[in-house]
Amino acid sequence: MAKYLVTGVAGFIGRSIAAELLKRGETVRGIDNFITGKRANLVGLEAMEFIEGDLAYPSACAKACEGVEIVFHEAALASVPRSVADPVGTNTNCVTATLNLLVAARDAGVRRVVYAGSSSAYGDTPTLPKDESMLPNPISPYAVAKLAGEHYMRSFAQVYDIETVVLRYFNVFGPHQDPASQYSGVLAIFCRKMLAGEQPSIYGDGEQSRDFTYIDNVVRANLLAASAPAEKVNGQVMNTATGSRITLNDTFRILRELIGYRGEPNYLPPRSGDIRDSLADIRLAGELLGYQPIVDFREGLQRTVDWYRNQ
Repeated sequence: MAKYLVTGVAGFIGRSIAAELLKRGETVRGIDNFITGKRANLVGLEAMEFIEGDLAYPSACAKACEGVEIVFHEAALASVPRSVADPVGTNTNCVTATLNLLVAARDAGVRRVVYAGSSSAYGDTPTLPKDESMLPNPISPYAVAKLAGEHYMRSFAQVYDIETVVLRYFNVFGPHQDPASQYSGVLAIFCRKMLAGEQPSIYGDGEQSRDFTYIDNVVRANLLAASAPAEKVNGQVMNTATGSRITLNDTFRILRELIGYRGEPNYLPPRSGDIRDSLADIRLAGELLGYQPIVDFREGLQRTVDWYRNQ
C-alpha cells in the first residue's frame, strides 16, 4: 500500500518530488492524465505505482487516494497564458480536480494534503516582498483557480478531519521542465532556444523581475511540509521561494554566459495576465518548517543548463 500519492507525477515538479521519495525508500503512488505531463518523465520512477487517470473524475481520485497517508497535490494546468485562452479548462483541471481530490482524501482517511499554491495569487500589487498576510489580488484565471484551491484546503482543514498545508511557489525551474511548449516556464524556453542557437523572446522591456526558485528547494519544502507537526502547519499558507529576485534581462545575460550564446533577445509586447515583479518573504516557511533555500539561482541555472545540454 502506497504511503504517498503524488498528483501530476508526470509533470516537472511532481516527478521531482516522487523521485526524491523513491530515493529515500518510500512507497509512492502517482497519477497523471498526460494533458501536460510527459511519459518520458516517468523514466526512473519504475518503483512507483502509477495510475493513468484524470482528477476531474471523482472515481479516479478515489482510486488514487485509497490507503494513502500523505498527498502531494501538484496536478494543474500551470500556465497564465493558457488560462487566458481557456479559463474553463483551467477551472476544471485546477478547481474541480482539487475539490474532487480533497473529497476523496477525506473519505479515504488521508492524514495530510500538501498543495502546490501559486505566487500568482498576490497579483500585481507593488508591495515587495510578498508576504502571506497580504490580501490576494489574482489577475489571471489561473491565479483565481489556484487561489480557489487554497481556500478549499483551508476549509477542509477546518471542517473535516484532514490536515492541509499550502506552499505558494514562486517561478520554479530546473531539470525535467518541458521547454517545448509555448506555455512552458521562461527559463526552460530560454535554455532550449539559446542552446539551439535560436533567439529567445522577452515579453515587455525585460526589467520585470522574478523570484526564480530551483526545483530542489521546492522538493525540500514539500518534504518538510509533509513531516512538520500538525499544530504548527495545519491550514497554513507559506511562500516557497528564495527571497531574492532578478530581472529577465539579467537572467538572459547570465544564461548567455553559461551557454556561450552570442545573440540578443527579441523584445515583444507584454502579455495579458503577467505580473511585473515577484519577490517572496520566506520567513514564515522558515519559522514553521525550518525551510531555507539549499540551491541558489546561479547554481540552479548551471545545473539546469547542464541537464538540457545533455538531453
